[in-house]
Amino acid sequence: MADKLRIDKWLWHARFFKTRSLSAKQVSGGHCRVNGTPVAKPAYMVSPGDVLTFPQARDVRVIKIVALGDRRGPASEAQGLYEDLVPPEPRETQPQSPKFDGKGRPSKKDRRVYEKSRAGTLE
Repeated sequence: MADKLRIDKWLWHARFFKTRSLSAKQVSGGHCRVNGTPVAKPAYMVSPGDVLTFPQARDVRVIKIVALGDRRGPASEAQGLYEDLVPPEPRETQPQSPKFDGKGRPSKKDRRVYEKSRAGTLE
């Protein structure tokens, strides 16, 4: 096992992105930082101890590299490659509205209950 690995390959091994090209696109777009320094080349070499900062979906991830992987393995193996310094906060979920069971058209009662739930007056 080498002591350094390309940043795009490591992000893919650690399962932050589905494909290596997506991780390379994120890095080359200038959205990643290594130890606070912006990185724009997917070939930038990272090693254990480096701190990565990058956006993923709606969250900004701050990750410390613990190990370099030999392969893209299962999620349990990938989680051993890094330490999450700032875990993503759970998003607020909206209150669930009553669901229509899907059999035929909704009745007037179903529609009224749905409308009340959308207005926030459901008790």
